[in-house]
Amino acid sequence: MPETIKIIPLGGLDEIGKSMICVQINEEIYVVEAGALVPDKTMPGIDYVIPRTDYLEEHKKNVKAYIVLHGHDDEIGALPFIYDSVPAPVYGTQISLRMLKIFTQHVKKDPSVYDLRPQPATSAFNIGRRRFHFFHTAHNIADSVGLAIETEYGNIVFTGDFVIENSADPAYLCDMNAIAKLSEMPTLALLSESTFAERPGYTAPLYKLTPHIEDAFKNAQGRIFVSLFSTNFYNMEEIARLAVRYKKKIVCYDASTKATIDEIASCGQNIIPPDNYVSSDDVLRYRDADLVVLMLGYGSRLFRKIALLASGQNEDRRIRLKDTDTFVMAAPSNDNTEVEYSDAADELYRSPAKVLIVPKKQFLRMHASEEDLKMMASILKPKYYIPVKGLYKELLANAQLALSMGINLTHSTVFVLENGLVVQLDDKMGKLTGEKVVHGDIMIDGAGVGDVSPAVLEDRQRLAEGLVIVAATLSRSKGVLVAGPDVQMRGFVFGKDADLINREVTKTFEITLAELIRGHTYNIEEIRQNVYEKTARTIRRLSGKEPMVLPLLVEIA
Repeated sequence: MPETIKIIPLGGLDEIGKSMICVQINEEIYVVEAGALVPDKTMPGIDYVIPRTDYLEEHKKNVKAYIVLHGHDDEIGALPFIYDSVPAPVYGTQISLRMLKIFTQHVKKDPSVYDLRPQPATSAFNIGRRRFHFFHTAHNIADSVGLAIETEYGNIVFTGDFVIENSADPAYLCDMNAIAKLSEMPTLALLSESTFAERPGYTAPLYKLTPHIEDAFKNAQGRIFVSLFSTNFYNMEEIARLAVRYKKKIVCYDASTKATIDEIASCGQNIIPPDNYVSSDDVLRYRDADLVVLMLGYGSRLFRKIALLASGQNEDRRIRLKDTDTFVMAAPSNDNTEVEYSDAADELYRSPAKVLIVPKKQFLRMHASEEDLKMMASILKPKYYIPVKGLYKELLANAQLALSMGINLTHSTVFVLENGLVVQLDDKMGKLTGEKVVHGDIMIDGAGVGDVSPAVLEDRQRLAEGLVIVAATLSRSKGVLVAGPDVQMRGFVFGKDADLINREVTKTFEITLAELIRGHTYNIEEIRQNVYEKTARTIRRLSGKEPMVLPLLVEIA
């Protein structure tokens, strides 16, 4: 009986992170990637966002495996929160699965629940009766892989995050031989990342940090501080190689940086050679010119750490910036962290240290640019092409790139999908089925999974603009105002503006109460709603802001 193949994206399309794509072959479901998204400022109090998994929960008996392609949060971050509901074996390289366990402990979940099945970075293995292939790819975390799933019509291939790199460390190898071997079999569909699809040329060698900072290592008169994201193994190893070359010792800036280095070492990646490592307890025993201070962190938390150091507010007084120091800012911002990045850079320039900011346009993340994507597509020559992992404009650019290559791809064989759409493929035709699978966001707030609604987020955003409490006591039997009104404002406005707004809000409150208290006939809920609406309107008119307004109306006999 012919196989029925469906591709069902649950996350990762028209967004950065939260990647999750289901491949359903007959009744069997294979979940490729199960990632999280780090929220922006519109989601106060939220730690992570993961895809909704209603579809997997409805078909949990058919979920045969999770397959992770590397160890970043956007690949593995959802698994700790969904695994109990939909358990299945987890396949990945040894390092990817170790990073999964570390992340699971980080979010205070139990990693022992997983059924982990480690595989070499270039390998072939079976899940049930079906054959799968990993091929090693070059990304900024060691032993990242692409994936091929065998079907009767040809392979379904996922590139994962990659660049074409032929001269890298073995842990960051793009295994062209393995990719070429896969091309000997037909490729039914190629699902290719889109992050840099709009960028001409190859990404290599612009993700290499060494050319930008080697002069600093040569010429620095004092300590060298380097800030990097905690997930960027590749550039950490570059720092370590430069330290060895110029006979410098590396010290971890804080406990979280040391924990990250220890975690990486537990994966078999000893980034800092023992002879070049110095404990923070011994930092004052070395000359400044012999030290490199490594600072690691995640997103905006790293930039806040930089700003505290630059302003002299960091906890460790042994590590304060001096005029002989050089600070290398090698962690670029993204759309969600531009403000924090700029604030940190501004504070650095106010500090006495020499500042070296590696330009974003000259220092790229390890994602495929146009020529990398073309190379992968030209080798595999897929029958169908599906851009994944990127904003919509990047998905579209990737699709147009594929159409321009002259490898027999047409508008009917290239699919720009949205989360929740279902495409069905065989050797004769690919089509959208018209099904719409439930998809969306689940917000993780501490220990809470999915218990934060959009209304709660809206309240949090308004609380960020301040709180106004309007209070009064009413007599239920007499239908009169007994005490108040009282208006209290916190985190809103101060000084002359506060006095004006307080007077106007009090006046509005008094008039509203006078209008609505009608002897014994008043309705407390009607009064509360009217007080809320009219007070909020008055505040918006006077200040242009929308703080949280909390009416406290107490009834007595």
